[in-house]
Amino acid sequence: MNKELIINELDFKAVRSSGAGGQNVNKVSSKVVLTFDLEKSSAISEDEKELLKNKLSSKLTQNNILILNCDEDRSQVKNKSIVIKRFFSIIEKGLHKPKIRRTTKAPRRVKEKRLNSKKIMSVLKQNRKKPNF
Repeated sequence: MNKELIINELDFKAVRSSGAGGQNVNKVSSKVVLTFDLEKSSAISEDEKELLKNKLSSKLTQNNILILNCDEDRSQVKNKSIVIKRFFSIIEKGLHKPKIRRTTKAPRRVKEKRLNSKKIMSVLKQNRKKPNF
C-alpha cells in the first residue's frame, strides 16, 4: 500500500455544512466529502482489495466505493486533513491480519495452583457443616 499513490486517487468535494451556524453556513463550503473507488485503485494489490472488500463491506457502496465526510471544523483545510487521517486509519484496520493463536498446554505450576485452591475451598466448606457426634 503506497500512501502517496492512494492520495492521488482520492476525490474530494467541498459541500455546505448542515446544521446551525447562521449566515456563514449558507455561504461557505467547509464540509469535505472523500470518495475512494476500490475497484479502480492501482495503488492497492488485488489480494488487498479482496481483503478490504470483505472487512469493509458495511462501509462500501454496491460499486465498492468508500465515502467519508467531515464537517467537524469550520475550516475546509482542517476537515480535509481530518478525513484523510480517518481514511488511512480505516484502510490500515481493514488490511490488518490478526495473529493466529496457537493453543498451548497449561504449565504444571498453573495446574498445581488451581488444584491447591480447590482443596482450600473444599476444607472451608467441610468446616461449615454441623459436626457428627
